[in-house]
Amino acid sequence: MTSAAALFTAGLASAHVTVQPGEAAKGSYTKVAFRVPNESSTAGTVKVEVTLPKDYPLTSVRTKAVPGWKASVTKVKSAEKEVVSTITWQADSGVRINPDEFAEFEVSLGKLPANTDKLVLPATQTYDDGKVVKWDAPPAADGQEPEHPAPVLKLTAAAGDGHGHGGATTAAGAKTDGHKDAAASGTDTSARWLGGAGLAVGALGLGFGVGAILRGRRSAA
Repeated sequence: MTSAAALFTAGLASAHVTVQPGEAAKGSYTKVAFRVPNESSTAGTVKVEVTLPKDYPLTSVRTKAVPGWKASVTKVKSAEKEVVSTITWQADSGVRINPDEFAEFEVSLGKLPANTDKLVLPATQTYDDGKVVKWDAPPAADGQEPEHPAPVLKLTAAAGDGHGHGGATTAAGAKTDGHKDAAASGTDTSARWLGGAGLAVGALGLGFGVGAILRGRRSAA
């Protein structure tokens, strides 16, 4: 039996622990999920532990409640501040990730570093038969996937980090060029001037018309 969130029968015998989605913006706070497939055909997963990198410490980690699992966050002192070292999910009695199933454990992380392109997040998976599998191998230099790869969160440039020239953000959130903004501003000013002039001419014409009517009535009288 299992009551972990997001369980599906999917035949994941060759899968490994991953972080979803696989990328986030540098310097941001983000929500990710650690996807944990059960690779054993006879045992169930009852514990998952994720280790956060010491070189890029994170001060804020919040876990989302998963029915049947208890989450705990371990903190340590680093550079006179508390940072998170590990996140652990422990299944309640009678709860596990069954064979051919997987579970997702969501967390909110931050503030993500801006001086690296990835965070390597080793995971340890424990089965109810005592077997322990460590998903801790960093990405290989030749691009080949190791036997037990660690989950990796890729970090991308934050929005607005491009080399724009006098750009600004529109109400719709789109980036615009400074020269275009100036041209648009000039066009808007001209339109307002012409509109004002048109109203003045219209008012003058209306005055002449009223005057003509009054003179006509006086002549008739």
